[in-house]
Amino acid sequence: MKSAVIPQIRVKPELRAELESVLQPGETLTDFVEATVRNAIAFRLVQTSFHARAQAASQEYHRTGVSVPVETVLEKLQAKLDTKRKLLGQ
Repeated sequence: MKSAVIPQIRVKPELRAELESVLQPGETLTDFVEATVRNAIAFRLVQTSFHARAQAASQEYHRTGVSVPVETVLEKLQAKLDTKRKLLGQ
């Protein structure tokens, strides 16, 4: 497949200099921009998925009136965090 070009954007010289100052050794401006765009896409996909799940949960709650107590949710999240910390040796 043929590659495409992302539109150029004009930035102030200060922003360009700041960007160039954070490039890793051997990393090009193009590499940085591509990685940043990929990360932004991944974030947006996660964000959209989260929003869809939240909407579905809200609709289910309004339909049934059944919800999970906040204490239960927090306990489950804490258990997940504790398990991850053990795996990482912290």
